[in-house]
Amino acid sequence: MLVFLSAFVISCGVVQVSWEAEVRQALLDGVEEIAAPGVPGPLCVFGDKAVTVIVGKSGNGIYEPVVAASVIGEGRVIAFGHTGYLDAPSLEIADTKKLFINAVKWAAQKTAPKIALRHNHEFAEALRASGFEAESLDGRDWLDELEGFDVVCVYPALLSEGEIRRLQEFVQKGKGLIAADLGWGWLQLNPGKDITEHPANKLLYPAGILWADGMLDRTSKQGFSAKVEPPTYCHANKALDSLLAFERKQIDLRKEEIAQAVWSVSTAIRTLPASDQNLLPKIREWATAQPDLTAPTPEKPIGMDNPLARLFVTLQVRELKRLPPEKVQPHPSAKFFPGGVPKEAKRVRKVVEVDTSIPDWHSTGLYAAPGEVVTIRVPKESVGKGLAVRIGAHSDTLWHLPTWRRCPEICRTFPIDKPEVKVANAFGGLLYIVVPRGCKLGKIQVEIDGAVEAPFFVLGKTSLDDWVQRIRYLPAPWAELATSKVVLTVPSDVIRNLDHPEELMDFWDKVLDACAELAAIPKERERPERIVADIQISAGYMHSGYPIMTHLDAAKVMVDVACLMTNSHGAVWGLFHELGHNHQSPDWTFEGTGEVTVNLFTLYVLDKVCCIPPERTRKELSKEGRAEALRRFLASGAKFEVWKSDPFLALIMYVQIQEAFGWDAFRKVFAEYRRLSPNERPKNDDEKRDQWLIRLSRTVGRNLSRFFEAWGIPVSEQAKRAVADLPEWMPENFPPK
Repeated sequence: MLVFLSAFVISCGVVQVSWEAEVRQALLDGVEEIAAPGVPGPLCVFGDKAVTVIVGKSGNGIYEPVVAASVIGEGRVIAFGHTGYLDAPSLEIADTKKLFINAVKWAAQKTAPKIALRHNHEFAEALRASGFEAESLDGRDWLDELEGFDVVCVYPALLSEGEIRRLQEFVQKGKGLIAADLGWGWLQLNPGKDITEHPANKLLYPAGILWADGMLDRTSKQGFSAKVEPPTYCHANKALDSLLAFERKQIDLRKEEIAQAVWSVSTAIRTLPASDQNLLPKIREWATAQPDLTAPTPEKPIGMDNPLARLFVTLQVRELKRLPPEKVQPHPSAKFFPGGVPKEAKRVRKVVEVDTSIPDWHSTGLYAAPGEVVTIRVPKESVGKGLAVRIGAHSDTLWHLPTWRRCPEICRTFPIDKPEVKVANAFGGLLYIVVPRGCKLGKIQVEIDGAVEAPFFVLGKTSLDDWVQRIRYLPAPWAELATSKVVLTVPSDVIRNLDHPEELMDFWDKVLDACAELAAIPKERERPERIVADIQISAGYMHSGYPIMTHLDAAKVMVDVACLMTNSHGAVWGLFHELGHNHQSPDWTFEGTGEVTVNLFTLYVLDKVCCIPPERTRKELSKEGRAEALRRFLASGAKFEVWKSDPFLALIMYVQIQEAFGWDAFRKVFAEYRRLSPNERPKNDDEKRDQWLIRLSRTVGRNLSRFFEAWGIPVSEQAKRAVADLPEWMPENFPPK
């Protein structure tokens, strides 16, 4: 159990409620649970008067603030970790309305405050319905209209520098401010920018509250429980002071306290502005007195048993990300991962063509050496159009992991905001031109000067002779093999002896075409999928996304056609599985089937491309494996909870459909889902199961109600009636007696 702040202090023999307890008591009166609109993100709480009000989970037993309160001058502020807290529908979920009523009264320091909102008529109407005087201010001179209002509610991301200053002045005079925003969402909408540039963080830095990157998990069914006591070390400054005292052996801390404290301080380091004079100077002072601090490497990882070393690395990474390119030096760990570049390797000047109708990363076949400046030149008309330069393919951040085998963040992105841009990364990495969606620049020429050539094969473009004789031996430590459908990023060591890259990439094109075929999408893609091997990734053995991330052992498998065709390594299933996640649809994936329907793609690829039928892909799907799984399932009472907790048990049900009706059944029903209008799509899990029964039954021309019932899948009577006109179907000898 974590040590929490005491709610009371003793002064002159009188029991007094602490500031933290007083704030939480006022705000949480009558509140047990609040909504979690969308995917809320964490707040960073560090100021002397800043208080964590409600927390969310951040994995590994860590909690982070999702609601916080503080003061600026004579006024009070409250911050929420998602813009949705200022959306009227959120007020109707759990006790969110009660919290908001408490919040406006506390912030305004009045029981009947007059409330202003910026561009938010619906929320103003909801507040008026609750008995408040509330008004949405929409004009350009809205700040001039604040006179007479007691509290103002805003989305800070929309504020200008001038508006931020005036709002701070408004609060300092004793008024109230409620701000709702999101860290990770703002970063997605502002590629190449740093979280310190978020207008919300400029607004509430004086209050000791910031919006951090990351996402929060719920602590209750509808959102976040107000009954979860915020750990003491959710407060970054208190956490740092305790870690320093622990290092000096002045206090003892339990493992869970260390983990919480390190996380809170690490988040603060990555979120505070460079000008901070509150927390950062303490860490710098401590770090300069530690001559033997090291960076994480595969041989010498840094774990929670060395908390201040983790903070030192965090500070290093933070400051390296903010250095101008000319001042960047190679990081000591770069030679271990992602790898150094031979000093004698030629630095080249190369012009690459970028088709801006294709979004996201564009490979250049070039590598930026650690700490070296590379110059990028683009046509004037390309400036300020959202283009960016990325150094590094290893996009996973590892801040949340208990052990780091590499630095937790090793990529860097620079906006192309002028015709000539200089870039550098202390860790080095493959160079990419990043194109925003909807870019209308057509094909542009980009000149790159000062980088090292990397092994780069493009199917249909790269000469096989050139590959065999020269390209595969180029000096960069990372290589890429590409088609218009997929790009593989692997250590150069694994392709030095690759004689037939065209055969390999033709195979991968067939894999991607098979996925598209089953998903009922065009085989010609908007942009290629990417698969990147890494020494350490953020979650699991592999994970889906852009890019798909794998561990290094999968790199050799990715470039071995024989291994891929014969499914002779566990990574083969994993690679096709993660591609499946990237093609999966939530419309036909109800609760418990996220790791089930994905494997329809795995099985389809293995069947259609590798000629391995489902029953030969894994022992769980063999005749014997299926019989044993069914025996256990039926003996347990054929319960839905059991079914959805065992992905390979649940997959048997889908394989039975495939064996009876062929893959065409899935292709047709998935195509039907693609054609649905927004109003026709299922809105919740009950509707997903009902629609799956109805649409699949009509696709195969059989009533599958009894089949679903035998597997324990709950569907409504209405759904059963919708397919009652079809002939009933059950697999032969199922369920087994």
